[in-house]
Amino acid sequence: MGKRNPVPPKRVGAHVSIAGGVENAPLNAAAIGARAFAMFTKNQRRWQAKPLSAENIRRFRDNCRDKGYRPEDILPHAGYLINLGHPETAGLAKSRAGFQDEMARCRQLGLTALNFHPGSHLKQTTERECIQRIAESINLALEETPGVTAVIENTAGQGSQLGYRFEQLAEIIARVADQSRVGVCLDTCHAHAAGYDLTTEAGCREAFAAFDATIGFGFLRGMHLNDAKKGVGSRVDRHAGLGEGVLGWTVFRFVMNDPRFNCPLILETPDDGRWAREIRQLYALQAA
Repeated sequence: MGKRNPVPPKRVGAHVSIAGGVENAPLNAAAIGARAFAMFTKNQRRWQAKPLSAENIRRFRDNCRDKGYRPEDILPHAGYLINLGHPETAGLAKSRAGFQDEMARCRQLGLTALNFHPGSHLKQTTERECIQRIAESINLALEETPGVTAVIENTAGQGSQLGYRFEQLAEIIARVADQSRVGVCLDTCHAHAAGYDLTTEAGCREAFAAFDATIGFGFLRGMHLNDAKKGVGSRVDRHAGLGEGVLGWTVFRFVMNDPRFNCPLILETPDDGRWAREIRQLYALQAA
């Protein structure tokens, strides 16, 4: 019987609150037994935010150190208003400025990545034009903010969102000048909604083989582990609690036992009161 490839220790966590200040995020993560976490660096539904104070920054860094979180264990998420492929000049400029501000906030906090939704053409331009704008937006942000990697999240393809097919993500990456500072965050709910069937082991093998062939696991910087309320190919982004949607447990067992998924594994399931239990459930899926 051949030896299996060793599975590195998994880093499972959740997208935790920053209520009261960003410095509370690592404390909230530790309270649920998370070994990784996601967070916003500001209110995700507003353009403007107060600058991070020296005290915010110091306490965040201190709390991360005290709780054992390294920069590579933390995957901050950009605000929802940002559209790096916006078809209108004013909207694009506002989105680019907002994205660059969030990249700068990550750098202030000592973080090395920012996760974001790529963008939407709003049915006003072609997909190719939108992809070009997204890549240009990333290039501008990387020039302004050294040390922070832009991590593109796959989408469900709802409305006019791009990034729901691996080929679209690959095309964006191909247009980024510094490919050492661009990566991908894979969301299980989004992938399933986009047409990658993750309900069976065979489906998981096929989907992740397609990801590897089209993008490459070398670009994987994080995952969002969410069950899905809608079926494969629905193009509807609706998260469900683990084991309570159409995915079941197969894909989560697959991820927890595959050494290629050596990145922050972040819950965005609807009930934050269940995150501690869901984290324990995920670790229990690992083979002895």
